[in-house]
Amino acid sequence: MSDAFLSNFALLDASAYVVIALILLLLGSAIAATFGLRARYRGLSQELRRSADGDFRAPVLVSIVRETIEALERGAADVNTQAVVEHNFQTRMKGAMIAERFVKATTGLLIILGLVGTFYGLTLSIGRLVGLVAGDASGGGDIAQGLTQGLTQALSGMSVAFTTSLFGIVSAILMTLVGVFLNVTDARVALMVEIESYLDNRLPQPQAQAQGGLPAGMHGVGNAAVLLANFERGLSGSVSQLQAAVAQFEAALHTFSGTTRDFREFNLHLKDNVQRLSLSFADLSNTLNSHVAALSRRDRQ
Repeated sequence: MSDAFLSNFALLDASAYVVIALILLLLGSAIAATFGLRARYRGLSQELRRSADGDFRAPVLVSIVRETIEALERGAADVNTQAVVEHNFQTRMKGAMIAERFVKATTGLLIILGLVGTFYGLTLSIGRLVGLVAGDASGGGDIAQGLTQGLTQALSGMSVAFTTSLFGIVSAILMTLVGVFLNVTDARVALMVEIESYLDNRLPQPQAQAQGGLPAGMHGVGNAAVLLANFERGLSGSVSQLQAAVAQFEAALHTFSGTTRDFREFNLHLKDNVQRLSLSFADLSNTLNSHVAALSRRDRQ
């Protein structure tokens, strides 16, 4: 089976070899970009873990920490660290973002290249079959030899079509498996989450030292004081909201009480009206009975 597969390469022309070379080159580039991106993201993660004091060498980490500290120093109550991280990744890691998009698009490009080779081979095969039929119609030369050569050339076109398709599909399958087990997007998202966690957990410490003038051995106390102050502010806000809710509830009770009083009065009036209506129906019934009795007596007379 392997010999039959290898014998197909003898039927390929230069264009088919170019398409196959492009497919293999694209596959190799995508795999190399995948490993390169994962190595870069892993290096940033390791640097983030080693440099606990914020002394980074990677420009993107330095820029992220600097922008976050500047936002805190401007008095921002809640810094959007996710926006800061995403902005710096888009501006300072453009090459990595382009490589990541290239890796994502590689699977589709491999299939497209395989289809290009398929259509090229089919076009080549049909053209040679048309030439063979036209040559037979002219009736010149050795018919058997012409048929043999024409069919061989036509089959070479079919070999180009199916061989390039096979390379494209197999390469796309390999790239899909690489994307499943070595997904660069997942690695980048994990790194961004790790950076956001670092900014949220460790940056308040130097901020508290700068504002409170605490000595180096009291960073934990400063952090506890900041957390306690934030908790106290949050609790005061919650109490204010609770008091406002209680006031609204009391107003609703007063409104409901007034509505209930009005409804009670309406019930009393309705009861009086029903009683009056009942008396009116009783009077009407008595009147009708008297008229009926009078009519009965008149009929008997």
